[in-house]
Amino acid sequence: MEQSLFFQPLTTIFVHGGIFHLLMNMLVLFQFGNIIEKNLGSLYFIFLYIIGGVTTSLLSFLFIYNLELFSHNLVGASGAISVLFGFYAHRVKDERNAIIIWILLISFAPLLIGINIAWYAHIIGFIIGWLIGFILSELFY
Repeated sequence: MEQSLFFQPLTTIFVHGGIFHLLMNMLVLFQFGNIIEKNLGSLYFIFLYIIGGVTTSLLSFLFIYNLELFSHNLVGASGAISVLFGFYAHRVKDERNAIIIWILLISFAPLLIGINIAWYAHIIGFIIGWLIGFILSELFY
């Protein structure tokens, strides 16, 4: 396997499609990530973000491959951020519906106005975050 393919699932969460893409991701990460980091601590937050982001990238690559969408590039932190949304939605039941609506909006609204985004990475990331929240709650509560 080529070395660049080995690192791509990790590096894709740090590469963006432009300054606006980067700013939007960082704004959401700053606002929402702070809440989760304060509750989990920095070490667990980084673990959730990196492991969740890499897993989201791997599953998104499989999704692209299975649909034979070889012309698509996967870049951005939104898959990893969606992991945080899923994790938070599992843990905070009072805000669950709002977060689900938010993830659906950021996944599909841009497509309606012609902006090409990796909507599947948002959904996959959310599910991964939800599953991590479920597994941790079963193990530690």
